[in-house]
Amino acid sequence: MRADDLSLYLYDGCPFCERVRAAVVDLELQLEERNIFQDRAHMDDLIAARGRRTVPVLRIAKPDGDEWMPESADIVRYLYERFGEPGQGPPRGRGGFWSLFGG
Repeated sequence: MRADDLSLYLYDGCPFCERVRAAVVDLELQLEERNIFQDRAHMDDLIAARGRRTVPVLRIAKPDGDEWMPESADIVRYLYERFGEPGQGPPRGRGGFWSLFGG
């Protein structure tokens, strides 16, 4: 499913960014990833909007102004609430990556 109003600011190797990426894959979403270390313009946009370069941050485009959502747990919760099936949440009991975050 395409999510054209969403952009995920991240960088490779960031464990909290990988947590969000795992949710995106689980939900079969297609959204734009903006790597702040591969494109300086993405870092500049993030700093201009938030005053820092901490990632992950989800940018939600809205007609009345963009919303910038930090914190991987909040982003994952938002994605499952918006795109998941009723009652669906992050995978649990699989071990591996999700177990690092209580899953």
